[in-house]
Amino acid sequence: MQSTLPINADAVLAWYDAHARNLPWRVSPQDRRKGIKPDPYRVWLSEVMLQQTTVAAVGKFFARFTSLWPTVFDLAAAPLAAVLVEWAGLGYYARARNLHACAVAVAEQHGGVFPQTSAGLQALPGIGAYTSAAIAAICFDERIAVLDGNLDRVLARYCALEVPVREAKEELRAALQVAVPERAGDFAQAMMDLGATICTPRVAVCMLCPLQPGCLATRTANPTAFPIKPEKAERPVRYGHAFVLRDAAGDVYLETRPDKGLLAKMTQTPTSEWTGAVAAPCYPAKGDWRHHGHVIHIFTHFRLELDIWSADVADISGLDRGWWADPAALGGEALPTLFRKVLAAAGLD
Repeated sequence: MQSTLPINADAVLAWYDAHARNLPWRVSPQDRRKGIKPDPYRVWLSEVMLQQTTVAAVGKFFARFTSLWPTVFDLAAAPLAAVLVEWAGLGYYARARNLHACAVAVAEQHGGVFPQTSAGLQALPGIGAYTSAAIAAICFDERIAVLDGNLDRVLARYCALEVPVREAKEELRAALQVAVPERAGDFAQAMMDLGATICTPRVAVCMLCPLQPGCLATRTANPTAFPIKPEKAERPVRYGHAFVLRDAAGDVYLETRPDKGLLAKMTQTPTSEWTGAVAAPCYPAKGDWRHHGHVIHIFTHFRLELDIWSADVADISGLDRGWWADPAALGGEALPTLFRKVLAAAGLD
């Protein structure tokens, strides 16, 4: 890692005092000076939501969650199925399950009070190194480096990092850690805002950046060439079949996925195994099965292609693992995006 000037925390905080984004879970630097403190529940909720989703998209989800469950006690008391339904559109459902488990732990084991250190926070379900650091810094001013994707980019440019970020993560963390000031929470949010508004993936507005005097990338012909992209591994493809069954009343047959694994505990239509080779369908019941093409869904580690089949089923005696649902009430089911695609392909939006 190339040598550069230490990060100027004073310049970063001065920029933040003038340009901080107005976010529904954030306490402004002006209000912080008045003694108003961030709510750990709201900060935690926002950080979990933002792990796979943009700030613009998270706003409506955050408003909905805090309207339904304004405190950690309310979220802990909510049925997991209701939380999963509201999570649709926010990415990995495992995060929703961990969110609920964490709320239960805070409510039952900590009296509704979040631990005030990153180490204490990491002991809670679903809270890892990044989230614990963010909550501890933002809410309690723990002087700890908060390093997310935005910060990876800012620091990689600041140091003109010549390798992919994942190969120098600890060096970047150390460079950030020595700069963390007493106003650790404002500093963490300021650095996030720099990455979101000034030092963005495609554009680096160097003339407006408080880090520009020490930034090595700004001295190059193309600052946005950093961070160096790692080589992308080819995503494997898996294949399978999904089956949409309707009974005489027009209701749709649904099941709960296993407790562990991908989309655990979510609702699905019956499906075959997902394998690396195309196989013939094995229908779950007798009926006049109709093919509706296929849907493609991209998971982080593989691409899934499902052939979609539907049938009206007269004999439902063997279908005892799940339940029959009114198509008009599917919005209240914990159906992940994949199986909403399946139902839409079969004509059930």
